Amino acid sequence: MEDNFLSFSEAGFTLPQEEVIELKANNKKLTIGIPKEVLLQEKRIGLVPDAVNLLTLNNHNVIVQSGVGKVINFSDKDYSDCGARIVETSQEVYEADIILKVSPPTQDEIKFMKKNQTLISALQLKIQKPDFFMQLMAKKITAIAYDYIQDEDGIFPVVRSMSEIAGNASVLIAAECLSNLNNGKGLLMGGVAGVSTTDIVILGAGTVGEFAARSAMGLGASVKIFDNSLYKLRRIQEKLNARIDTNMINPKALEKAVRRADVVIGAIRTKSGRTPCLISEDMVKLMKPGSVIIDVSIDRGGCIETSEITSHKSPTFIKHGVIHYCVPNIPSRVARTASFSLSNIFASLLLEIGDYGGVNQLIYNNPNIGQGAYIINGKLVNKGIADWFNLPYQPL
Repeated sequence: MEDNFLSFSEAGFTLPQEEVIELKANNKKLTIGIPKEVLLQEKRIGLVPDAVNLLTLNNHNVIVQSGVGKVINFSDKDYSDCGARIVETSQEVYEADIILKVSPPTQDEIKFMKKNQTLISALQLKIQKPDFFMQLMAKKITAIAYDYIQDEDGIFPVVRSMSEIAGNASVLIAAECLSNLNNGKGLLMGGVAGVSTTDIVILGAGTVGEFAARSAMGLGASVKIFDNSLYKLRRIQEKLNARIDTNMINPKALEKAVRRADVVIGAIRTKSGRTPCLISEDMVKLMKPGSVIIDVSIDRGGCIETSEITSHKSPTFIKHGVIHYCVPNIPSRVARTASFSLSNIFASLLLEIGDYGGVNQLIYNNPNIGQGAYIINGKLVNKGIADWFNLPYQPL
């Protein structure tokens, strides 16, 4: 008989034991600060008034900097009517326990932060320097990158939501660029009876590609999708519930499609590193004059050789007779829609933080949220960042 086998005769009967139940910490009242976004192209905000109302009804405090929602037509009164306290300066906002921003804080904004504060923002790792992390660590900040938070299905909800918006918007942008008013070919996206449909080539069968295809097909355009994953191509056909033209990435097939295309949408995304360049300058030269390139992948280097970063104020340029639109952060073009989408995610996250009794308790009890934490109480807990910038690291 094995040693770990326990029989009734050996152990005897025992009285019923108390059941041990894990209890969550008491609810915590949060104070959340929403400062203005200082980056010029960032028009999105973290919480819309409806979300503020939800938080204040749950006994949380929200401090909003005056004018934070002006660019997307939310007034200070809209926020104050929903229970927010309006302050004039960003310094006053940074008195809150939790700072919620869309873009990461600048060096000047970090100076306003107080010790043991919580920061929830994008990380944008590619543009950061070691000083960014060292300053947060020195102030014992707990920092969460919302774009790295996962849900129960392993999906990054913020990334997916913004990708859906970028996909839909890319087709609408292409339709504008095809207009005579924008030096385009003068085509109506989708065409009409008796007139050939618009030909659209989409590079990438991920979320951006899927929603770009949905919009294009809804407008009546002819769509070809290229990807190097047969699984993704099968999946997108199932999701769209339509037999669309799907192709593996092959230089000859791609060149032939690009030559005939009225619009090319670059929606390639890699897990790390620069996006691979799939369309060479020689291919662009073969495109029809007045055709359009929308490079959604430009924030990771772009997947078209002729792409160059542009801005929302000056979004296009013409090269080899082809109109190029290469603006990073396309969701900021429709900032009100994007803000509502972000707000849905952030309001739920903040309510969960309150229910768990604080951000640290939530990080340790919810591994999906923990995926987004890169600094906890001043300790860098993300090994990838530590290795990248040669900074001291402590496992979560």
